[in-house]
Parts: sequence; structure tokens; C-alpha cells
Amino acid sequence: MAKRPLTVRVARWSAARPWSAIGLWLVFVALCVGLGGAAGTNGISDAESGVGGSGRAALIAESARFPVKAEENVLITAVRGGPLDARASRDAAADVARRMKALPEVESVGRQVRSQDRTAVLVPVVMKGDTETADRRVVPLLAQSKAVQDAHPGLRVEQVGTGSTAKGLGDTLGEDFKRAEFISLPLTLLIMLAVFGAVIAAGVPVLLALSSVGAAIGLSALVSHLLPATGVINNVILLMGMAVGVDYSLFYLKREREERRRGRADAIEIAAETSGHTVVVSGGTVIVAMAGLYLAQEATFTSLASGSIIVVAVAVLASLTVLPALLAKLGPRVDRPRVPFLWRLTMRTREPRLWPALLRPALNHPALTLAVSAGALLLLTVPALDMRLKQPGSDDLSRDIPVIRAMDRLTAAFPSEGTTHQVAVRAPAENADQVRTSLAGLARRTAADPLFAHDRRPEIRTSADRRVHLVDIATPHSPKSDGARRSLGTLRTWLPQALAGVPGAEYGVGGKVADGVDFTDHLERRLPWVVGFVLLLTLVMMGAVFRSVAVAVSATVLNLLSAGAAFGLLVLVFQHTWAEGILDFTSSGAVVSWLPLFLFVVLFGLSMDYHVFVVSRIREAAATGLPTREAVREGITRSAGVVTSAAIVMVAVFSIFGTLSMVEFKQLGVGLAAAILIDAVVIRVFVLPALMALLGSWNWWPHPPARPAAGSGAGAGNGAEAVLAHPRAGVAYEGERR
Repeated sequence: MAKRPLTVRVARWSAARPWSAIGLWLVFVALCVGLGGAAGTNGISDAESGVGGSGRAALIAESARFPVKAEENVLITAVRGGPLDARASRDAAADVARRMKALPEVESVGRQVRSQDRTAVLVPVVMKGDTETADRRVVPLLAQSKAVQDAHPGLRVEQVGTGSTAKGLGDTLGEDFKRAEFISLPLTLLIMLAVFGAVIAAGVPVLLALSSVGAAIGLSALVSHLLPATGVINNVILLMGMAVGVDYSLFYLKREREERRRGRADAIEIAAETSGHTVVVSGGTVIVAMAGLYLAQEATFTSLASGSIIVVAVAVLASLTVLPALLAKLGPRVDRPRVPFLWRLTMRTREPRLWPALLRPALNHPALTLAVSAGALLLLTVPALDMRLKQPGSDDLSRDIPVIRAMDRLTAAFPSEGTTHQVAVRAPAENADQVRTSLAGLARRTAADPLFAHDRRPEIRTSADRRVHLVDIATPHSPKSDGARRSLGTLRTWLPQALAGVPGAEYGVGGKVADGVDFTDHLERRLPWVVGFVLLLTLVMMGAVFRSVAVAVSATVLNLLSAGAAFGLLVLVFQHTWAEGILDFTSSGAVVSWLPLFLFVVLFGLSMDYHVFVVSRIREAAATGLPTREAVREGITRSAGVVTSAAIVMVAVFSIFGTLSMVEFKQLGVGLAAAILIDAVVIRVFVLPALMALLGSWNWWPHPPARPAAGSGAGAGNGAEAVLAHPRAGVAYEGERR
């Protein structure tokens, strides 16, 4: 007797020892969460995330080990704007200084500074302790600023700084994510109820997905000590984990239920051999696609790749191990308690009418349908050619956040507190005086140029070993403006000229503007490598699974088409202003720079999931001897329930991220949801069936599906078993009539 696949052997062990499998899973999750929490997350530093000239500047600055203090600024302005009353503002500033000096969290209070236009007064405050925990220690300072505001009602008193800004944003974003979680979990459960018609069956995929996310976050924290993590990694893990975790359990559970309904005592093993294989191939596809991000050679993408790979691997592990144990322990009780109307809908066995009707244009008029549908997607792709990229910054944050409004008033009155370029120079210690003279000359040169701010004289800082020199040069322009980019270009032209006579000097210009410009340039250089890797992967994997040149090439082209249409939609929504009121954002006229590359890789992985599943069903039907068009109709119709359910879950989870305040999450959610919708509807209903109908028998060249041998027990009534009996017929994937 042939050795059964690994997925079956694992499922058999779990089903025979359900409590052991469940207990081991709980221990695994607890260990991941506990060890990850104890180790903490090692975030990416500025030096580690930098590329190009800004990355070089960050490395030079870090090598000097300058002490970094948490700084706060108390801003005093008139409530209605305009010039301040000198005496009232002076008294308020003195009150601020007196109150702040009395706090144990404060190290020093600077003298009050009046703006050049006499509309604002600034009181600088330096906190004790490190900058990382400033947001947790800034509350007493905020309370004193509020007390000053209460004591001087004719003035506006606000606080902006390291801790207060982090706290203000953290509070707002924390509420965002709480709201998203509050919506996403019930919504996912409702979708699962509609799919299964039973409460326990609906809850199992959601609980497994949540446990996978928790374990993955813990593992990601451990991995961050080898590969530092980006600040959004936990959110990406939640996004990916809920989407694939629910889908993988859905595939497995629906197949087990289908076989159990047929009276099969070995329903779990059949589900493991078919759906389990689906999960392994799908998870492996996403993992290998995400590995393409490592080719970007940038710390943020390395972190995103690692987090995504971890959560997908954990979700696959959950589906293959603990899910069979749960199904064995629950048995028929998994379909309890039943929701009467929904239960009857999910148990229908008659031939569906919706999908054959939707497929009729593609199968009856394939050339016209292909031309119209593919043409529409190409038309939607056109705006992507005008895609502009930029790093997100304070300009992209909602002005409904109080600390952001205060920051706007601060930078308007004191431009030097806003957009700043950091010039970093490292040279032999014996040349320190020459470097300082050169940098002083550079500062004087900027003082005569309107591209730079003039409200404060730049200060040159020198390290203890006299090797590193830093000077911050501000610009009055916002980070996303052309003026800010021109000021950066000007500095990068002037700096080599200023240091031309200094032997052994290394230098760079950093800061938020430089980071964004260099990051975007770096991505443009690395993009062909990542795209090439993913496209080659698609060709190789599809060719290996189906042993067909046509299927491999068509899968690659169709995935490109759906990704391009999603990018076009992203540009139409976020580079223009028409959707600002709908999605509650302010357009910056650009797409977040890291998003297209990340989206491209994720979409190719997820699109391959659906594509392999649907084409496998079509090949199963073709293996029974059906003509191509009938096989296409049969395969897509049989897979419709599972694919539609999985797509609805993904679109729902991704769409919720479009409600968050940060523009990068809005763009990520909208982009993913749009791409899945396009892939699951337009590609599956129109483009794919029309293309396969036109290709006919060439779809399977050079290895057509093998016909089942007589007496093998694999007939048209069970296409999955036909595939298992004849490996050439493709890989077995589950389906569900709807």
C-alpha cells in the first residue's frame, strides 16, 4: 500500500489524539506569546533603515553617540490668531516655566522665545530619561500645560514634542485599531455564519486565526532581535493572519463537512489529502512570494517579509495540526447550534443557477468577452503609469488630531522646529577645526537663501572625539513640497563644495525629506529584481503544478493584469481628491512609497492561491473527458462557493483597514480589497474562462490531463478523487456547491 501524504499522517495522528494535539497547540501559542513578550520587539533604528545619502548621514550621526533627550515645546498663541499681548504671553510663559521646573520628570526649562512675527511664544522643556518611554512619562507635563491654559483663558496653550506627539498619535491610532478589531471580529463571524449556517463551525476558523496571529506576533518579536522590526509589523501580521488564517480553516472545514455529509467515515483524512494539500500549496506560494521582498535589500521590507512569512506559516500549521483534532473531537457537533434559514441555504445540493448564468458570456462568446473584460482592466491600469511615490509624514495625518494641529501652529511660527535637514560629517580629529569652519560657511550661505529657515541660527555639534560634526538646517517648506526637495538638492550640491579642502571627510545629508527621496530612489532600483523574482516564481510554480506552459504563462499574465488594475484604482482614489470625504483623508497627491512593492508581492501570492484552486477544478473536470468549455463551466461552478466565501472574508478584513487614520493603512486596505475583488470576480468570471475557452486543448500542452482508469473508483462524481488517483490530473483542491 502506498505511503499516505504527510498531511494525512499528521491529520490521522491529531484525530486519534485530539487532546494531545489541542494541548500542544495551546502550549505553542502560549510559549510564543510569553517569550515574545519577555524579549520585547527590537525596532528598526534610523541608521538601520536608511539608504543612500540619508542612510550614510544616519550612520555617521549614530557613530558619534550624541546624547538624545526627549524635548517638549509649550506653544503660546492668541486664541483668534494675530499678535500676542506681550505682558499676558510673558506671564503665561513664566507660569509654564515655574510649573515645569517643579516636576521631577523635567531636567531643564529653557528661556522663552518669541517668534519673529510676534504671534507666538515658545518655552522649550527637556525631559529626563530616554526618548523611547517619553510618551509614558509626559502625562504630568501635559497636565501642567492644561493648568496654564485654564489659568490664562485668553491664550491658547499647547504642548508639542517627543513624548506628547507620540502619546497624541498613539491614543488616536490605538482607538482606531480598537474600533477596527471591534468591527472585524463580529463581521468575520457573521460571514462565517453565512457560509456554514452553524455557530461552532463559524467560530472555529476565527479562533484559529486569532491564535495564529498571537503566536506570530510573539515569534516576530523574537525574530526582531536578528532582523529588526518596523513599527507597523504587528498590524501587518494581524491583517495577513486574519485573512489567510480564516481562509485556510475554511477550505479544510468545508471539505470535511462535504465528505461527512456523503457518509464518509474518513472525512478528516480526505479533507487532509485534498484541502490540506491546498493549504500547503497556497501557504507555500504566499511564503515564497513574500520572500521576494528580501531582494529589496531594505530593513522595512525585510521586516514585512519576515512577519508575513511567520504568520502564514503558523496559519498553515494550525490548519494541518489542531484543526483535524478539533474536528475529530467535535464530530457532528461542529454543525451546532444551527441558524435555521442559513443552515438550509448552506445544505442545498441542487445545481446552482447563478454561476452558469454569469459564465455564459465568456463560454458562448469568449473572444468578445476576453476583449471587453481585459480591455476594461487595461484601461483601469492606465492611471498607474502616473503613480507618484512619497514617504508618509505629518502632512498625511488627520488634522482632527489635536497634537497635529498644534504642530502646524508651531512650525508656522517657528519654521526651524519643522522640516529639518541634518548635515553629518566625519573626518580625522586633527581636521575638526577645518570642518567646523566649512560648516559655519555653509550655514551662512543658507542664511541668504529663501529655501531655508532664518528664525534660528544653525548650531554645529561636535562629538567628544572631535571626529563627527552635525548641524541641523531647517526649511520653511512642508516635507512633501517641492520647496523642501529643492532645499535638499541645494544642500547636497553645496556640501561637497564646502568640504572640498578637508582630507578624509565623509558626509551626508539626512532628515525626513532626504529619507523619503532616497528610499523612493532605492525602491525604483530594486523593483525590477523583486518583480522579476515573483514573475519567475509564478511561471515555475504553475508549470510544476499543472505541467502546462499555457497555464503558467496565462497565470502570470492574469495576475499582472489584476495587480495593474488594483494599482490604477489606488492612484485614482489616493492621488486625487474626489474620495477624501468618503474615506476621510487628505490627498498628498502620491501613494506611500513602500506600498506598491509590498502590495505587488502579497497580491501575487494571494492571486496564485485562487488561480491554482480554480484551474485545478477545471483540470479535474477535463480529466473526466469533458470538452474544454464544459470543463471550465464545471470547474468554476464547483469551486464557486469556497472561492467566493474566501474572497468575501479577505475583502471584509482588508476593507476595515481603509477606515484607519493613517494614510498608509488606508491605502493598504483599499489596495488589497480592490485586488482580491478584481481577481475573484472579473478574472474568475470573465477573463479566465474566456481565455481557456479560446485556448481549448492547448490549455494543457504539453501534458494533457490523464483519463481515470476503469475501475479506479475515481469518476466524474468526485473530481478530487480522480486527481488523487492520477497525479497528472493536477493537485486536489476542495470545492463546495452553492
